[in-house]
Amino acid sequence: QVQFVESGGGLVQPGGSLRLSCASSGSIARYYIMAWFRQAPGKQRELVAYINNGGTTNYPDSVRGRFTISRDNAKKTVYLQMNSLKPEDTAVYYCNFGYNPSQPGVPWGQGTQVTVSS
Repeated sequence: QVQFVESGGGLVQPGGSLRLSCASSGSIARYYIMAWFRQAPGKQRELVAYINNGGTTNYPDSVRGRFTISRDNAKKTVYLQMNSLKPEDTAVYYCNFGYNPSQPGVPWGQGTQVTVSS
């Protein structure tokens, strides 16, 4: 079963940027949709962005225009470029295939913590 390992999180000031990476233990080309999710303390996990194998992307209004998802099937990696970060973006970020946070494709990894604070 494929596993995903997220990295790139950290502490950043409001307005700053981070680039998250999601490395897969196996090929991601087989997964039509790859996505990033996040879970803030006391809140449900939510979809942040998804991308299909054709490169089509989709974002919720809360991050559209600030976040950009990309994938490199050859490197078995999915990325999330986050710009203009806000305190409300603080959460643990996860990746998985599919776009339903209630039905992950595989068990969730450990995620990477993103904290936006001055």
